[in-house]
Amino acid sequence: MSGSGTADFFYREAQRLGYVARSAFKFSVNYGWNLEVQLLQIQKQYKLITPGSSVVDLGCAPGAWLQVACQSLGPLKNGGVVVGIDLKKVKVPSTHCDSRVSTVCADVMNLPKHQLLNLSPQKKGFSVVLSDMCPLVSGITTRDAALSMELGMRALDLALGKTEKQPNQEEEEEDDVGVLKAGGHLIVKLLESEDTKELSKICKPLFRKSSWLRPKATRSNSREIYLICQDLQH
Repeated sequence: MSGSGTADFFYREAQRLGYVARSAFKFSVNYGWNLEVQLLQIQKQYKLITPGSSVVDLGCAPGAWLQVACQSLGPLKNGGVVVGIDLKKVKVPSTHCDSRVSTVCADVMNLPKHQLLNLSPQKKGFSVVLSDMCPLVSGITTRDAALSMELGMRALDLALGKTEKQPNQEEEEEDDVGVLKAGGHLIVKLLESEDTKELSKICKPLFRKSSWLRPKATRSNSREIYLICQDLQH
């Protein structure tokens, strides 16, 4: 099974198992016939979301990542929180989600970092930042890639704040501080282009490890690729 057939299989499985989108399987692990254990490919490979994690999902519609993020937190007694942000009003899916999941309708591009920080537990930041944001694809490759890059840079800005201290800047301003906690992880979806390498260059010295992944549930003709950054250094 390959190409669009594979993608269609994941779409059918997502519907069967109660996920609101095929994107759930971009994190999924068992690609054979045993899909009852619904963890994500990235989660299985990198173990980014752990019991008690605080997760923010940028561009959360329609909610598939909220579902798998919540499942990855483990039982309710383990604690943790998942906050979804999207331009659209997103209803928390009734399956695979519990009281730890909430959504906020807001424009990520204009959302002040301190407001996002206020949504985190004790207002101390998130341990995982997910960005599944993608522009409305026009079919013009360069334009779509540029818009995707803009969204990706915004995700980095929200997560990391100012990555370089400006000359004569003595104190950190409130909105210069990112929402990703030390030791935290960042996942950013992009449309692959020459420019996407720039994001990797920014992140590489800031994290213990950064890598690229093209999930198996992504359509074969798609340019979607994920930048996965692990363990933000102090």
